[in-house]
Amino acid sequence: MCGIIGIYNHPEASNLAYLGLYAMQHRGQESAGIISTDGAEFYSHKAMGLVSDIFPLEVIERLRGNTAIGHVRYSTTGASLLNNSQPFMINYAHGTLAIAHNGNLVNAEDIKSDLVSRGAIFQSSMDTEVIMHLIAGFQEPNLVGSIAAALRRVKGAYSLVFMNGDRLIAARDPYGIRPLVLGKLNETYIVASESCVFDLIEAEFVREIDPGEILVIKNKRLKSYHPFPEQKTANCIFEHIYFARPDSTLFGDTVYNVRKRLGCLLAKEHPVAADMVVPVPDSGIPAALGYAQELNIPWELALIRNHYVGRTFIEPSQSIRHFGVKIKLNAIKSMFTGKRVVIVDDSIVRGTTMRKIIKMIRAAGAKEIHVRISSPPTDYPCYYGIDTPTRKELIASSHSIDDIRRYITADSLNYIHSKDLAKAVNCNRSFCDACFTGNYPITFPGIEGPQLEQPRLF
Repeated sequence: MCGIIGIYNHPEASNLAYLGLYAMQHRGQESAGIISTDGAEFYSHKAMGLVSDIFPLEVIERLRGNTAIGHVRYSTTGASLLNNSQPFMINYAHGTLAIAHNGNLVNAEDIKSDLVSRGAIFQSSMDTEVIMHLIAGFQEPNLVGSIAAALRRVKGAYSLVFMNGDRLIAARDPYGIRPLVLGKLNETYIVASESCVFDLIEAEFVREIDPGEILVIKNKRLKSYHPFPEQKTANCIFEHIYFARPDSTLFGDTVYNVRKRLGCLLAKEHPVAADMVVPVPDSGIPAALGYAQELNIPWELALIRNHYVGRTFIEPSQSIRHFGVKIKLNAIKSMFTGKRVVIVDDSIVRGTTMRKIIKMIRAAGAKEIHVRISSPPTDYPCYYGIDTPTRKELIASSHSIDDIRRYITADSLNYIHSKDLAKAVNCNRSFCDACFTGNYPITFPGIEGPQLEQPRLF
């Protein structure tokens, strides 16, 4: 996941970057950082934790300048350490360069091993640092040429924003796997992972950064380069299913509308007689609305989410059954008593969370529990910037739908079909659905393919 932002030509660039990161907090809660420049000096602040805790007013005031980039981190490559937080900055032969990266490079370790064997020194375990070493090593006549040369060496998913003393540069991989959009506020340009940023700071949505595009913002002007061979796009379908905020416009459509259509199509394909439809908040809400409206079944927020739960918490020494789920979700018992219930969620990964949710709902008195999932079964891990488990940990990779139903103890379980998933994102582009199909657009040695046999839980 991760969220990145770049602000060019605004007297409060760091403040706008802070607000943008706040809007994208859902994309990473591990660490956050902002680097700004006034054209001569660079100012940086990074820390572990949430955006609101990391950037009090006195910190924002120290991040001077009219250009800034920012990052919220969700780790996929590199440990959860401050050294691996972004943005990342280097001083090299052509000055100072800062970078923020969303995505994952599948050949980073091979390139890193080669660089280290030739004397390179790395400060982190991030794949992002590989890009910076490559840029510094290419003696191209201009920065864009060095960036393009570096990106030709790497394979994988990347949405990037660079900053030096006089320009902001955005780049996106040729497959367009991770999102990146351009906005404008008067004479200020903004680059961000999601368009919900523009709504918060009252900026205008201009367009997506094209797959394979390098966009340079300098002297209040835009210059676009397309230095890579054109590829068939492979936008990440899971951005629409789960990752992005519902109010963002992504890959040509509003996320909320896509999720609601998923629910409608799921209801047409797998209807059930029930007394109410209940979403697993928050990502299941739009799909549950679509499901309920399609079948004219009452929709209820009967599962309440605690929005103030961080990434870690202290479990009592006297163990409470299902503590991890109960601290985040609680059932309104009076609403479930004697009811036939449809629970709608976006996905099932290991199955353990859904199993605990169902046990909680049964304890609340539900008569029947039917589970509907607004994505196909997750059979394969993602290598392009999502921290999914290895394939053997994905319950759908080695178990039938009925096996999974029995494991989570539901009365029925159904997933949306891949053909309906395609209908819900009806637009003129292609998507990466490797987590469902195993058809990886960018392959590499050691990738876990469909032939892998898995141990069974039953």
